[in-house]
Amino acid sequence: MPSTGKQTGRLTKFCTLLIKTNAMPHLHHPAARPLCIIMENSMRFILVFVLLVLTSCKDDSVIPDSKHIAFGQAQKVSLLDYDDHIMEPFLSGDGEILFFNNLNQSSVNTDLYYALKINDSIFQFAGEVKGVNTDYLEAVASMDHAERFYFVSTRSYDQTLSTVYRGYFYNDSVLNVQLVSGVSKNTGGWINFDVEVSKDGNVLCFVDGRFDSNGGPYESNLVLAVKSGDLFQRTGNEILENVNTNALEYAACFSSDMLELYFTRLESSMPQIYVATRNSPDDAFSAPYKIEEISGFVEAPTLSSDDKILYYHKRENEKHVLYMIKKE
Repeated sequence: MPSTGKQTGRLTKFCTLLIKTNAMPHLHHPAARPLCIIMENSMRFILVFVLLVLTSCKDDSVIPDSKHIAFGQAQKVSLLDYDDHIMEPFLSGDGEILFFNNLNQSSVNTDLYYALKINDSIFQFAGEVKGVNTDYLEAVASMDHAERFYFVSTRSYDQTLSTVYRGYFYNDSVLNVQLVSGVSKNTGGWINFDVEVSKDGNVLCFVDGRFDSNGGPYESNLVLAVKSGDLFQRTGNEILENVNTNALEYAACFSSDMLELYFTRLESSMPQIYVATRNSPDDAFSAPYKIEEISGFVEAPTLSSDDKILYYHKRENEKHVLYMIKKE
């Protein structure tokens, strides 16, 4: 039973009135004084008992709010010698390499590319990421500090019901590409269409999305998997229980300390970027909030190496371009 100040106040007044008012005037007769004392003591005991019960009945359904993070003004990022769509950006651990894919639609061949940093707002296009691209979709790059490179590919979905792959990034290529087991729901129509790896390589955050022959996703929630040996195991939903809703949640990004989670939420036709925080890596994330300083059709946040700049793609004049916004 949830307890409130009003409930406690009402019961306190009620119990006090039974003792102190003339509601039972016959008890104020001198001959009844011993009985009155007994009754008063009994009522005081009842009052204490009721108050103890009320204070113990906390409302466990209250979700704590996430810590507020202040941001400055959004700024467009330049990618030299590249004029196509920029989607699902990801910055390497040292902040020097920007990975991204072109338009994520069935009408084009979606591939992975990379660019080199000139400064925070300017990158130089460097070409395709070698060793990963096929005639199928390849998108959504992520990489840990050991340069284990994760991405999404539909190349074997019909056979494996899986889409998350990994290899090792070296120079301009990804070596030893292999499927990541332990992630897929192994159910037809459900696709992991996003993936993010923690900096230490021990946690994956990905998406369970439900599709059919007409398209989708019709459902989309964030899911965690924890590394065990060389494999990953899906975890329960407790850590993300305040994040996932009936809307679509996808395209997540961890801070280096794992205390901030940035992600995309689509509730109507306009996706927005949210953030959720927690006090410890063992805690559940608190209730997220929309980052009001980021506007428009925006998706796929990713952080700089020092966690001070948030990058994301934005649809602008029918093209997806790169934006950044600094923490204050």
